[in-house]
Amino acid sequence: MLLSLGPGIGTAVARKGSPPLPAPSARCHVTDERLSELSGLAAEGESWYAVTDGGSVLKVYVLDPGNCSVRDVRTAGIDPYDVEDLALAANGDLWLADTGDNSLRRETVALHVMSAGGSATLYRLTWPDGPHNAEALILGPEGVPHIITKEPFGPAGIYRPAAELTTASTTPLEKVGSLAVEATRTPGGPLPGTLGSVVVTGAAVSHDGTVVAVRTYTDAYLYSAPGGDVLAALQEEPLRVPLPHEPQGEALAFEPDGTILSASEGSRPVRAIPGVVQAMRTYGASIDSSTAPTGTTSHAENRDNTPEGMRSAGDDRFGLSTTKTALLVGATAAVIIVFAGRLRRRSR
Repeated sequence: MLLSLGPGIGTAVARKGSPPLPAPSARCHVTDERLSELSGLAAEGESWYAVTDGGSVLKVYVLDPGNCSVRDVRTAGIDPYDVEDLALAANGDLWLADTGDNSLRRETVALHVMSAGGSATLYRLTWPDGPHNAEALILGPEGVPHIITKEPFGPAGIYRPAAELTTASTTPLEKVGSLAVEATRTPGGPLPGTLGSVVVTGAAVSHDGTVVAVRTYTDAYLYSAPGGDVLAALQEEPLRVPLPHEPQGEALAFEPDGTILSASEGSRPVRAIPGVVQAMRTYGASIDSSTAPTGTTSHAENRDNTPEGMRSAGDDRFGLSTTKTALLVGATAAVIIVFAGRLRRRSR
C-alpha cells in the first residue's frame, strides 16, 4: 500500500481496497512567543509537550490540545546547548535530545530525561566519527534512544548508545545504520528547491510501538514496526505523508489514538492526520510499486543482514539518485543550514 497526500502532490494513491487518509488539518495554532522556535513535540491524552531550540534553562512546555495554549512549564536546573527533539517514555518521562550542532563543533551531545515532577538527569554522549548535527530522536518500546542525524551531503546516520547510560561518565554512541529518502516536490521548508525534502528534522514512535515515523521539512515517512524493533522497521518500505507548506517543520508526534501531529517554527498550526496507525496496522507497509506516484521515498535495504547495511534502494523519480542529488546540492545546503543556524538564537 502506498498513500500520497497533500495539495500539489495528488490525491491518495493505494492498492485497490485501501482507504485514503485525510490531508493534514489544523488542530489549533501555537501563538505563544516562547514557542517561536518549536522543534520537538510529544503527546498523551490530555497534554502535549513541546521544546524549543534556544534557552539557558531546560524547559518543557505543557500545551492544551484544545487550543495550543501553554498551561504549564516544567523546568530543571540544567543549561542545555541546543535541544532539538523530545520523546515520551512509557513511564511518563520525557527524553530531550540536546543534539543540535549547526557549526559541527561540539565535543559531546546530551540526552536529558525529565520526570513528571520536573527533575532531570543529564547523560553526555560522544559520536564515534566526529561531530554531527542531529534533530531527530526515536525512543523505542525497549527504552533505547536512537538519534538520527541531519545530513545535507547524503544518508542520515542512525546512532544509539554503545553502553548503558550513566551520569558518571560520557557514554559513546555507535552507528547502527543509515537512512536516505528521495527528493520530493512537496512545498515547504526554509531551503531552496528540494533540499528540505531530504534532511531529517524529527521523528516519533506510536504509543503502541507499531509505527516509526521520520520527518523532513516537507514530508513524514511511516515505517511498520509490528515487533517494536526500530532498526528493523527502518529497513522496510515507508508510507510517505506530505506535510506541505510548513515553513520550518521539525516537530512530529503521535497521539494515543494513532493520530499523527506535525508542527513548524513560528506562529503556525499544529496539524493532525487521524487514522495513521490504524491504516498501517490494517494494510501493512507493503507497497504496490506500480501505483507509486512521483517523488515517493526509496526502500532502505539491509545488504548484509546487519543494521549497518541499511541503505536507500531505487532511483529518484526526478532522474537523480538520492546520493547524486545530495552531491549536487550538498555544498549549498550545508552553507545555508550553517548560516541559518548561526542566525538563530542559541544558549551558547
